[in-house]
Amino acid sequence: MSAAFDGKTKFIETYAIECRQEKYSHKLRAREGHFLAAWTDGDGNNALHKAAKLGPESYLAQFSGAALQMQKELQWFKEFESVVPECKDWVNHNGETPWQVFTREHMKLLKEAEAWMKKAANSYIIVGTLIITIMFAAAFTIPGGNNGNGFPMFSHKRLFLTYIMSDAISLFAASTSVLTFLGILTYPYTEKDFLWLSVGILTLLISVATMMVAFCAAVSIMLPDRSWVIFSLVLLASIPVVVFWSLQSQILIEIFYSIYGPGNFNRERSFVRKRMSSIMGKFRSKLTEGGEC
Repeated sequence: MSAAFDGKTKFIETYAIECRQEKYSHKLRAREGHFLAAWTDGDGNNALHKAAKLGPESYLAQFSGAALQMQKELQWFKEFESVVPECKDWVNHNGETPWQVFTREHMKLLKEAEAWMKKAANSYIIVGTLIITIMFAAAFTIPGGNNGNGFPMFSHKRLFLTYIMSDAISLFAASTSVLTFLGILTYPYTEKDFLWLSVGILTLLISVATMMVAFCAAVSIMLPDRSWVIFSLVLLASIPVVVFWSLQSQILIEIFYSIYGPGNFNRERSFVRKRMSSIMGKFRSKLTEGGEC
């Protein structure tokens, strides 16, 4: 039985758990917890108590923002709990179960995660509101104006339909994005906020892209014989879309991978996702009480 010891007779497996060494996850999965469940240190902490500790800074720094860090920590704990379920009710010498240790250790990170999520939502709402204002005005100030009967002058052109459709899609997408972020601000912070955050960012990206399409269509209608001008403006209009995507793609990828990616112990994430919504509610109640476990 391979083991490494320090002053508290700590096995290498439990040290790997505490330090979030995911490369050892397959070994922990293979043991199915039979060996780890029997281990305790000098303070009465079992392996699940170690998993409940706050991860090291070097591990948390891999994830963008406190909210993603909090979700990753919660997933690590719940997945390891499924490997050693017999450890979850164990009480250490301080009278704490693993879950109580997790709550105490992550109280500060939870507050930071909620603040991060609210700040991000506020920033996106400002952008979305500006787009709504612009596209709503653009719907009534159409290129070329109206004729004597009130019909658009260029309604017979195909690009006019492109302009109207792009304007409408941009307006609806921006409205959806703003309402999504308002929901994040209105309700208490939960694990589902990550999914809504990704929906809000995606719809905002669609809104920006279709806004640029509407702009290019309007210019093409007004300058039908200036192909070089149109081509130049199309290239320039693509810059905001590319910049927005490059800035937001990392957080989108991290969110989707965190929710739908493979677990640390190569198990399906469904059982984790089913339980995490209620878990965040428990954290919220702890914050309201203002005390530790």
